[in-house]
Order: sequence, then C-alpha cells, then structure tokens
Amino acid sequence: MTLYAHGPWTRFKTHFDPNNQEFSISGLVRPQTIDELAPSLTLLKESIERVRGVLYVNVKRLAQMNNTAFHAFARVIVDNCRARPDLQFVIVTSSVVGWATRKFNRLSQVEPNIRVEQYDNAFYPGQSFLEEGGFIPILRTQTKMTWRHEREILPRHGMRPGIAMADICCGIGDFALLVQKEFNPSRIVALDHSKSSLAYARQVAEEFDVRGIEYTYGDASEMLLEDDQFDFVTCRHSLQIFNRPALILKEMYRICKPGGRVYITNEKISHCLGEPRGEAIQWTYNELSKLFAHFKMDLEMGPKNHRYLIEAGFQNIRAESFMVTNLDDSQAFADVVQSWENTFAGDMSQQRGDSPEFVEQFRRGFQDHIFAALHPKGYAGWPIWVASGQKPL
Repeated sequence: MTLYAHGPWTRFKTHFDPNNQEFSISGLVRPQTIDELAPSLTLLKESIERVRGVLYVNVKRLAQMNNTAFHAFARVIVDNCRARPDLQFVIVTSSVVGWATRKFNRLSQVEPNIRVEQYDNAFYPGQSFLEEGGFIPILRTQTKMTWRHEREILPRHGMRPGIAMADICCGIGDFALLVQKEFNPSRIVALDHSKSSLAYARQVAEEFDVRGIEYTYGDASEMLLEDDQFDFVTCRHSLQIFNRPALILKEMYRICKPGGRVYITNEKISHCLGEPRGEAIQWTYNELSKLFAHFKMDLEMGPKNHRYLIEAGFQNIRAESFMVTNLDDSQAFADVVQSWENTFAGDMSQQRGDSPEFVEQFRRGFQDHIFAALHPKGYAGWPIWVASGQKPL
C-alpha cells in the first residue's frame, strides 16, 4: 500500500511492501501538526502488525524530516519495540542523507532491538578503485576517445536541444560538459556518489565558464529526484561497475518522463584486441574480466544492455556498438591503456592477492596493447556497446 501527502510544507510518500517486510518513507516530511501524519502513522502501525521477525524501515530517500515528524514516527517504533520484544526494527539509511543516520541512531541507543544500517557502505564494492583523484586522467582520456563517436550516436537515441537531461554516475562531469556545449539542453542534472569527482567537475565547469549543469551528490540506486522529470537519462560505463545494476535502471526508469529515453553504455572488455602480439593482449583482457568479477563488477556487460533495458520495462530498444581504435588517436589510446595497467595491475591485483608472476604477465599484455597502438602498422581496439530504451507513455 502507498500513501501520498502534499501540502505547503510537506511532500512525501509512505509505502509498505509485505513481501520484503519493508515500510518506506521518502520525500519532504515537514508537517505543521501531527494530524497531517495520521494516515501514514496508521499505515506504519498496520505494517508492524503484519510482520514477523524483522521490519525494515527504509529512509534512504528521505530528503528532509522535521522534529514533529521524527518524534511521531519514532514514538510508534519505540512503543511497538517494547510491546513486541519478538520483533526487530532495522532502519536503513544512506550516506547521501547523512543527517538521517545520525538522527535515527538515537533510537538504536534507546532500544537494543532497533538497528540502523547505512546500506550503501557495501553497495559499491569496487567503486573505491575508480573514484579517487588519481583516476581522473583515465576518465578524461576515455571520454576524449569515445566522444567523437557518441556525438554522432546520441541524436539517434533521442538527444536534441532544449530537453531536460540527467547524467547518472556522472563521474568527473566531462560528458555533461560536452553535451552542454554540443546540444544545449535546457537543464542537466549530473549526479554521482563520489564527492571528490563532483568537486573536480564543479571546478572544471567554473574554469570553463560552463553554466546550467546541476552537479548533485547522490546514490544512483536511491536518488533524491522526483518521478518523471527528464526527457533523456544517461549512465555511461557505470552499470558495469555496480553489483546490482537493475536497481539503478529502476531508478532511471522512475525519473524518466513517459516517452523519454534512457541511454547506457557498457563494455565487453575481453573483446579488446590488438596486433601484433594479439595472443598476449587477449590473455590479459580475459584476465581483466575475471579480476573485475572478483570485485563483483561485470566488464562483460555491453551485449547485455538490451536484456537489462527490456527487464527494466523499457520499450523501443535501440542498440549499437562502436570501436575506439588507435587510428582515432594512437597516443591517446596508449595513454588509456597505460592508465588501465597502473590501476588494474596495481591496486586491484594487489588487493586480490595475485602472485608477482601473474602480475608480471598481466602487465605485459597491457604493454603489448600499447605497442600495437603505437606501432606504425599496428591496430588496437576497445569496443563499446550502446543502447537506449523508451519509457512507455
């Protein structure tokens, strides 16, 4: 069951999912009197009566809550915790909404059967490798290489001037900058879970005097963005590094307007190629795929784009692929591969516990790829899969 509340100071939704035994609150909960909360408090009480063992209270998308609301919901939870010693309450928060973790932690200090879990602590198991400042050069070079293809591809998937666009998992924001300059959307919201990446993005936008991009800190699987806002929603090279991409696609579907499109790009890293020294190169990228899988990331996701979009509820799927090669820019291609070696054969291999002999062979394949890229007769390629789907009207 779902309840909505709208008023001058409050705009929120409460929902109970009996299958997952989860009661959720999202939006702005700022009532002037407790009477405004009566239907939602009744739903919470009914939810408690219907569950056994544990009730999850999901506040991951709770943007604001005043003291009137907090004390009202807290009183129901604490009272029922004391009346039902057989029942545990797990309050699920997000690091994006830091105040919620601090505020609800007070309840866990009052009652031992109340536990607070910050859910995204473990949601992005490999992100720490990919969001530090040292990874900025690789992201900038990669975008430089892919943009020459995507600027031609994007209009086929719904990009046009004047639209409202969201760039989810925007990283250092360079794609949003390029889109703003090339296509001039009326609005761009660029969201990411990495504060360091967003700080860099804001700095570059200020230096280049690019306006109209709203850089936003947020969790892509629980965005503090309202339903049906955007004509075009993008997520590039990111679904493949999250262990539950369907959750992010569900959120992208939610914020996309009916008739709008969601655009995603992903890789199949084992299809990277090069000549000469093709066998060594192929071995390394096969192993790179396994390395990412160890950290619950799927660098083979590219050809799966079509299936993921269908399963998320999209229709009119458009799918294509392109190959970034050394013929575009041999030195830039070599720089990308060098960055891959530094990160993947460095920190990631070390954390997995790979042997020195393995790492040496692993590095050799990257160096052979660079050799192929810079060789006057060589050829080196990195394939990207693109797909978009339309949200039904």
